[in-house]
Amino acid sequence: MRGNWDDMRIFLSVARERSLSGAGRALRMDPATVGRRIARLEDQLAASLFLKSPQGYDLTDMGQRMQAHAELAEQALSGAAAEVRGDADRLSGTVRIGAPDGCANYLLPQVCTAIAARHPDLDVQILALPRVLDFGRREADLAITVSRPASGRLTVQKIADYHLCLAGHRDLPPVDDLAALQARRIVGYIPDMIFDSELDYLGQLGIARVAMSSNSAAVQLRLLAERAGFGIVHLFALPSAPDLVPVLRDQLLLTRSFFLVRHAADRRVARLNRFAALFTETMRTEIARLEAAAA
Repeated sequence: MRGNWDDMRIFLSVARERSLSGAGRALRMDPATVGRRIARLEDQLAASLFLKSPQGYDLTDMGQRMQAHAELAEQALSGAAAEVRGDADRLSGTVRIGAPDGCANYLLPQVCTAIAARHPDLDVQILALPRVLDFGRREADLAITVSRPASGRLTVQKIADYHLCLAGHRDLPPVDDLAALQARRIVGYIPDMIFDSELDYLGQLGIARVAMSSNSAAVQLRLLAERAGFGIVHLFALPSAPDLVPVLRDQLLLTRSFFLVRHAADRRVARLNRFAALFTETMRTEIARLEAAAA
């Protein structure tokens, strides 16, 4: 039984790291040994668990089913150990969160640090993505999105609304109304790289030309701080850029929502359920705090 669990532990590490070298570092094992153990497991099961490519190790359909069962076993062992130690309420292990880069840069550092302070045995990985997360490849345990996924075996929970406004450097000449904005330099997303219609702020305002653009909300904020023009920014990001000021806030205040998305099979994983509940609560608190600071 010990050998079987060791194989599952190695399998889970390769599934999460998507490479033999990454799993080897996490397990403190030689990558060649990791590869042999995976090959042995596949031989025992008479099934292919991974698709090998230059980009890494991706789970096959059988591998995805295996991962769900292996994580349940991992959770059971972790829970049993926690009961023996008397710390069953503490979170431990690794949790990877995928999020749009604006959220990843200006919310998740505070949120995850606050959670980690209460659960020192928890290892949190933040995956900042200027694109839609690939759930089929299990790139993350949880993901934050700005719209509800239309397909996939997923569970979706609304976290909270958040707001965006027009902003620019305090030294720039003021803008009197939205019509006058058409003649000013605009900072925004690269038009053909907008991965979600909820991010097409400028298109909704009828602004066709973007003078300075990036696929990263964090880069856009830096451009605005360098006086590159005016652009739409998250209210929760404004406290990190003290030289930026809201513009025409009484005429333009956008509302969007964050959603927490998880693999449907993970609803049976108590550790992830507890983390998701704590994460959602902390996210709501931090959004409210930062938006109040930007008022």
